[in-house]
Amino acid sequence: MTNQVPPFVGRDFLAEDVALRESVERWAGPAALAALGPLGALAGTEQAQEHARLADANVPVLRTHDARGHRVDEVEFHPSWHWLLTQAVGAGLTAEPWTSLAASGAHVRRAAGFVMWSRVEAGHGCPVSMTYAAGSALRHDATLGARWLPALASRSYDPGIRPVSQKSGALSGMGMTEKQGGSDVRANTTRAVPAPGGPLPGETYRLTGHKWFCSAPMSDVFLVLAQAPGGLTCFVVPRALDDGTRNAFALQRLKDKLGNHSNASSEVELDGTWGSRLGDEGRGVRTIIDMVGATRLDCVLGSTATMRDALSRALHHARHRTAFGALLVDQPLMRNVLADLALEAEAATVLGLRLAHAVDSGETELARLGVALGKFWVCKRTAPMVAEALECLGGNGYVEENGLARLYREAPLNSIWEGSGNVNALDVLRAVSREPSTLEALTKELHEVRGRSAELDSHVDSALAQVRSLDPTSAEATFGARAVVEQLALALQASLLVQHSPGPVADAFVASRIAGPRGHTFGSLDVDLAGATAAVIERAG
Repeated sequence: MTNQVPPFVGRDFLAEDVALRESVERWAGPAALAALGPLGALAGTEQAQEHARLADANVPVLRTHDARGHRVDEVEFHPSWHWLLTQAVGAGLTAEPWTSLAASGAHVRRAAGFVMWSRVEAGHGCPVSMTYAAGSALRHDATLGARWLPALASRSYDPGIRPVSQKSGALSGMGMTEKQGGSDVRANTTRAVPAPGGPLPGETYRLTGHKWFCSAPMSDVFLVLAQAPGGLTCFVVPRALDDGTRNAFALQRLKDKLGNHSNASSEVELDGTWGSRLGDEGRGVRTIIDMVGATRLDCVLGSTATMRDALSRALHHARHRTAFGALLVDQPLMRNVLADLALEAEAATVLGLRLAHAVDSGETELARLGVALGKFWVCKRTAPMVAEALECLGGNGYVEENGLARLYREAPLNSIWEGSGNVNALDVLRAVSREPSTLEALTKELHEVRGRSAELDSHVDSALAQVRSLDPTSAEATFGARAVVEQLALALQASLLVQHSPGPVADAFVASRIAGPRGHTFGSLDVDLAGATAAVIERAG
């Protein structure tokens, strides 16, 4: 056997990712970087990669009844799923940052850890992400926050349906979408009837209805939207009540999905299910939007992880495989492709960590608009980027054992979940129109590099002028929303790279995405950038 590429194991996902390391040190400090070291080393081991394979290959199984016919509504997972969650929770990737001091860098540290560990396997990242996000909403209610936040922020993974008082740690899920509405959650028909004095703290209700897409149904608690007398309202719904009995939470079936196979996504029936009201009646969307914003940030980070892993696997193959008398990595056209992929991955990385820093530093307006931009653009770029990386391996990339096939199935997911591209594009227009301070915050960030690139300055001016001129209530504006959002997202990515990345990376990104000629595929960098590819590829790991 000759000319074979060694297995993609024995790596260090933190040491190899220069852009990630620099971002952590810049926005969270050396201590946070050091704390992430063990997770980065573990993520690249053969042990972690094998657990990822097993979790993906052995899909969860729904058990609706026990042997005697009692309803149990449980999901059975492969042991590797539990191993992966044990590592993720143990690394503080759930709700811990919401219990940390403000401006401590906790969200940046956690974001970098989420990127590295999501590279191992994406499916178990769903309950990790929702648990992180639930902390954002629950911290605003003193009673419910005190009840749930310590368990959701715990570094102990404790599976099984039991009262939270009996658990060393807990996970959270979310139930918003229904058959008839999807992203239009205001069309929800699940009803919530006030039931004072129930077996839960706070204002208690009984919920009846159906949720069409509820991921991670074995979580301990869920944030659920339902129609109360005062309108659409958010509720905290536990799986187990304090006396040990189970809340009514019937799992009808598990979804058979394109990817994300390890994660149990389900349909749930609520029938007199107990819930505690979170926020005011009629303010359900406003209440749960904090959780949605945090999960959308994780969509950016999760897509960044998928991009980065695809790039690393393509680089690994190209550095070990010979074709036509030379290593693939030394072939000029392959260098064009690899450098182009590296630019995309670094832009996603720096943007994702900058948005996490905005959460740490209380830059609410920048986070509000920046997350919507990143959710639209980074998630949208992931599928074509992974497809190109897969092609770098040729036929080997299409074979399951080499990892790219699973990444390709995962690639579209984050662009769909937590609001599709259209939903996020329209969200950008709404934010700019209703909360003009968000555009002011974005403008300030874009102007941090004013005068350092004439081409970028021109692009920023044009993008800002376009979005300011739009009337979000007009059909013309909404018809062209994607184009405007794309230009803003590219402006933000380019500005961040000019501010923080080496000259060859920043200059090549501006030249290829904003200023100079390029084609419609990866690997179509202009010949003038050929000299920069060596530095870009070397930096990529």
